Amino acid sequence: MEKQWLLWARELQSISQSGLTYCKNDYDLVRYREIEKLSREIIEKHTEISHEVIKDYYIREEGYLTPKVDVRGGVIVDNKILLVREKIDGRWSLPGGWADVNRTPQENVIKEAFEEAGVLVKPTRLVGLLDRSKWVQDTCPYTIYKILMLCELLEGDFKCNAETIESGFFAMDQLPPLSLGRTTEAQLTLFFKAHQNPEYHPVYD
Repeated sequence: MEKQWLLWARELQSISQSGLTYCKNDYDLVRYREIEKLSREIIEKHTEISHEVIKDYYIREEGYLTPKVDVRGGVIVDNKILLVREKIDGRWSLPGGWADVNRTPQENVIKEAFEEAGVLVKPTRLVGLLDRSKWVQDTCPYTIYKILMLCELLEGDFKCNAETIESGFFAMDQLPPLSLGRTTEAQLTLFFKAHQNPEYHPVYD
């Protein structure tokens, strides 16, 4: 379960952002900016995230606050799943990332698999639509929905890129250190269940 202060901070941010977007009264706009400042201070007080990073995050968020969408594609061959090693932390995750506008969920999964793992894939079934906070216990300021899709491998090999440094196939009992903010062992288990069971039903939070 997420910490209560984090839920409060997100809710205050949502209230302030909606007010700053739609309110026209100068007096109320001042109050909404104060609420935004309070939300920033709560996160800064309880985390090691720097003031500059938090401020930049709030500046970049405009309009009505909605969850971010993260897409991940899982390719299983010979009972091993394809993972990529993240350049940012040296740990491993499913190929994926933030969903781009003007692309469907499937198109985003295909794009991320090619960019991060160098492979062409065909999404075949939905594995899960998850609320990240139910699967990862940290202090992420975002609300994030994760779309997980099982994919068929068509062709391709790893190529050097800006985000990952290598790729590999791993059995569940031989997993490397995972980048847990991106991929957890429990999420990988869902892919194997979907791969092995034709009657698998996607998991929804």
